[in-house]
Amino acid sequence: MPVESVYPQLEALLPLIRKPVQYVGGEVNATVKEWDETDVRWALLYPDAYEVGQPNQGIAILYEVLNEQAGVLAERTYSVWPDLEQLMRERQVPQFTVDTHRPVGAFDVLGVSFSTELGYTNLLTALDLSGLSLLSKDRAEDAPLVIGGGHSAFNPEPVADFLDAVVLGDGEEAVLRITSLVRSWKQEGRPGGRDGLLLSLAATGSVYVPRFYDVSYLPDGRIARVVPNRPGVPGAVSKYTLMDLDAWPYPKSPVVPVAETVHERYSVEIFRGCTRGCRFCQAGMITRPVRERSITTIGKMVDGGVKSTGFNEVGLLSLSSADHSEIDNVAVDLADCYEGTNTGLSLPSTRVDAFNVTLADELSRNGRRSGLTFAPEGGSERMRAVINKMVTEEDLIRTVTTAYASGWRQVKLYFMCGLPTEEDEDVLAIADLAKKVIAAGRQASGRKDIRCTVSIGGFVPKPHTPFQWAAQCPPGTVDARLKALGSALRSDRAYGKAIGFRYHDGTPSVIEGLLSRGDRRVGQAILAAWRDGARFDGWSEYFSFERWERACETALADWPVSLDWYTTRERDYGEVLPWDHLDSGLDRDWLWQDWRSAVAPEGGAEVEDCRWSACYECGVCPSMGTEIQTGPTGDRLDGRRLLPVLPALQHSGGQS
Repeated sequence: MPVESVYPQLEALLPLIRKPVQYVGGEVNATVKEWDETDVRWALLYPDAYEVGQPNQGIAILYEVLNEQAGVLAERTYSVWPDLEQLMRERQVPQFTVDTHRPVGAFDVLGVSFSTELGYTNLLTALDLSGLSLLSKDRAEDAPLVIGGGHSAFNPEPVADFLDAVVLGDGEEAVLRITSLVRSWKQEGRPGGRDGLLLSLAATGSVYVPRFYDVSYLPDGRIARVVPNRPGVPGAVSKYTLMDLDAWPYPKSPVVPVAETVHERYSVEIFRGCTRGCRFCQAGMITRPVRERSITTIGKMVDGGVKSTGFNEVGLLSLSSADHSEIDNVAVDLADCYEGTNTGLSLPSTRVDAFNVTLADELSRNGRRSGLTFAPEGGSERMRAVINKMVTEEDLIRTVTTAYASGWRQVKLYFMCGLPTEEDEDVLAIADLAKKVIAAGRQASGRKDIRCTVSIGGFVPKPHTPFQWAAQCPPGTVDARLKALGSALRSDRAYGKAIGFRYHDGTPSVIEGLLSRGDRRVGQAILAAWRDGARFDGWSEYFSFERWERACETALADWPVSLDWYTTRERDYGEVLPWDHLDSGLDRDWLWQDWRSAVAPEGGAEVEDCRWSACYECGVCPSMGTEIQTGPTGDRLDGRRLLPVLPALQHSGGQS
């Protein structure tokens, strides 16, 4: 039977809230299908506001991959702001998709993409507004399967009780396999009910069904073991790895927003994975191996994407875009293709030691200079050795000099505070580095209007990294160091006004740390915080550390664990970690050895990038049956065949 839109009820609420345009739909390139002409229906949830979730690359890719399939429907849904949530509860309007405003509870699958753990309470809001039981075990037989994915899903244990299943790794092939199993199960009369479908998913070895695993604990609170409780369920679950990115050129025609969003550009992922070996970086570790898109596929994607969206910026995405083996040719050829238009290029992720004059010139050729962000991460040479971010002060000064000489007037430098073995002087070194950057910029450009913004984030140890065993720095220590750094940046009147300073205080990082490395018991704290009003924890105006402290005190009272136990406690090798049964391909012993190397008294030993050096046996390639894929291919783009976008189609944000 057709599922009716809830828009008539929603429309009456829109004049009563702020930013109503984000809920109305009708975007360019949105896909609308007839309900009755499909037999498997996905709702894709990004558990944050539309302005953050709409540009998300993962959701955009899965949305297109699914909607290209005959008989499959995929729509998008986002977290609603508290003002609308209150009205929806009062008027009994359920969680809805923005494409057709169908109720989320009517779909077969609710796929949730977690980019950050601070979206967990928003998941509970969406489930509750959808009319779904918060706990997987209590859901009705005909309720949608709630399936998590994304980087934060590599330790889904804190939300294990709320999710029916979890996909680790790349989603393109995974969602099609899940769709096939759901279709067969429905066509065969739903054998075994809900559990029958979940068993078929678990049997693939690549879909984790948390309730098919039992967790037992030692008297001191540590995990004793995690074991399957059903026949046919594997002891460990492996990640999906998509090997041929050229065969999956998505997104082709991403949805163009009608409301302002955080990124308004056509983005193409030029490679996936990173082997730089930064010890803090979960994304780099869990996405191995490196798999490049060819220059010709990149050119075709950019050509089609710009024409279909009208965006006037093209973002070349990856964890370190300047590391692509053909990045200079990519930048030169794309700049040739779009010279004379108002379409510009950007590298949202650029390593200090990979940026060069060619990139600087091509990224600014048409006069548009989008922001440049470089991430030294550690303020001192010693600190950068600990985290294996082998960037010298000389590298940084050379790079920013290149940028300033090429016409940029401002760069942003990103650092972390609270890293393992960090001392006060490591953080204060950031001030000296920023002053040297300003001095170099003034000399290179001959101008005084040079600016540098220093942005600081609190370090959070992440699963599947060498720092997964580390003690997190207490928030009071982080805040004291940041206060001292601010004073040091302002102390020299010759530089103070030229240096911006942005930072987050230490308390949100502590809660992120709790949710990042927590086990299933933390789920009760999430539930308690949500019931106490926790929403949009990634937004400073909504975050409450006191609320989370209360939640942990009450929810964890019956266990020998606490907020500090999960965060500021160092783990040892023998401890069973909550995610040990979830296989990212990384060898646990290799991670441990790298951790011990990082904190050795003589200082961190460098681990080189295995793209350009010998294999250092992290374990990914043999365990996953994969290998690194890089160029160069020797191909080039022909600008004469890539017609520039028509000026009338250019999109510059806001309402269309």
